[in-house]
Amino acid sequence: MPKNEGKGGKNRRRGKNENEAVKRVVFKEDGQENAQVIQMLGTGRLEALGFASVKRLCPIRGKLRKKVWVNTWDIILVGLREFQDNKADGIFKSNADEARSLKAEDKLPELAKINEMDTFGPGDDETQCDDIGDDDGDIDDI
Repeated sequence: MPKNEGKGGKNRRRGKNENEAVKRVVFKEDGQENAQVIQMLGTGRLEALGFASVKRLCPIRGKLRKKVWVNTWDIILVGLREFQDNKADGIFKSNADEARSLKAEDKLPELAKINEMDTFGPGDDETQCDDIGDDDGDIDDI
């Protein structure tokens, strides 16, 4: 019986993502818009809020589906559809450095949140709890 000389299996044969070190900034063109992911819906779909305050349902294109992981509050580039206003196609995901450079060049509005997880809304950072019971009891009494 021959000995296994190779390394790994199917995942090893797939292409590597070698261009991560290169900074690539993609600007929007005609028929495209920058948006922020509001909610991941599953099965390669997400809900994105465009910076023109329009919510759109966006499927993630096949090239990005298993190579690039899209999370909530990420900045993405969506391709608008001429025949459907409430749907668009997720084309490109910007990482945090690219989003900051787009914001510095005034390509993104000031209200765009980058790396900010404000899921609970405005309010105090500290949570105060009221004591309900008496602390006089000892744990040995139980």
